[in-house]
Amino acid sequence: MNLERYHAVDREQLAKDINAIQAELDRKTDMSDFQHLKKIESWGKICSFLGYATAWIAPNPISAYLISQGNFTRWTTVAHHVLHRGYDKIEGIPVHYTSKGFAKGWRRYIDWIDWMYPQAWDKEHNDIHHYHLGEAMDPDQVEFNMEKLRNSPIPRWGRYILLAIMAASWKMIYYAPSTLNELRAIEAKKTGATRDEFSRADLWNPLKPAGRDLWLSCMLPYSLVRFVVLPALFLPLGAIAATNILINSLFAEIITNLHSFLVIGPNHTGDDVMMFDDKAKGRGEFYLRQIVGSVNYTSGTNLVDFLHGWLNYQIEHHLWPEMTASQYQKAQPLVKAVCAKHNLPYIQESVFKRLWKTLDVMVGKTSMLRPVTAQA
Repeated sequence: MNLERYHAVDREQLAKDINAIQAELDRKTDMSDFQHLKKIESWGKICSFLGYATAWIAPNPISAYLISQGNFTRWTTVAHHVLHRGYDKIEGIPVHYTSKGFAKGWRRYIDWIDWMYPQAWDKEHNDIHHYHLGEAMDPDQVEFNMEKLRNSPIPRWGRYILLAIMAASWKMIYYAPSTLNELRAIEAKKTGATRDEFSRADLWNPLKPAGRDLWLSCMLPYSLVRFVVLPALFLPLGAIAATNILINSLFAEIITNLHSFLVIGPNHTGDDVMMFDDKAKGRGEFYLRQIVGSVNYTSGTNLVDFLHGWLNYQIEHHLWPEMTASQYQKAQPLVKAVCAKHNLPYIQESVFKRLWKTLDVMVGKTSMLRPVTAQA
């Protein structure tokens, strides 16, 4: 985006236009939005059922993909929008579909069992990332996080190989420790501790308090359920059946990691996407940053959106994190029209095209845009 265009945007009018869209959509939010979530959730459950119903027969990519898609849906579509309080405003829905009840206590094993500790992911993603997008405080800012790799002596082709390996396991090696680290750092502020006291080494060391926390809160619960308990349920069909479940579960884990990396990594990355050196001042500036700091993918139908985990509406999602998944489909053309009105870029491209732009930033081939200063 041309920096002159960025600074010339009428922030006050932009805020009015965005708020008007939100008010219109909020008035139309009702039980049908919850029923939509239940339908998409059922698609994910069907995938999981079919995956495990066939995975015991033999190791195969179809069963592994179906298991993966079910796991992917529970995180990106259900947990993501529920924990963002997207359905809290709808009266009469079960409490476990609200942010106050979802994945709390024992319900974690029913609602969303994953590598990430639900409350930690909620703080890291829903609070810090969303309200510090593209800033140094953003824990998911790709260019900052990849600084060592971008400046490493490793040849560029080697960096791409390292990224492929990382992408196959990133939920475990990045998201679980990163989100827990953010949560504990927030809690530590109450005692005067600093963010730097929680190092990556401490987090992985079970002899350290932070390491025990990671293993007990993240690593063990998920790995025991996914790779021990579930395969053991198939032992009545024989040891080979249980082994096949384990193999397909491990294969599914790689697929889920790659799938989620594909749709999450490029959300705010590319040489045509902005990052920022300071905090946004004013609602208009905040809205502007969500637009020029995010990208969308192909969208518009439930099937396409299901495969993207509803992460293909990232511009709209960052403008209104507390919106239901179905409302993003209605918001998308309205936001695109507002961007055209204000001469703002509205980036919407294939997720695969955005992936290559992201990888180029990660390896240091390209860099993201930065405005000279923020405008109030």
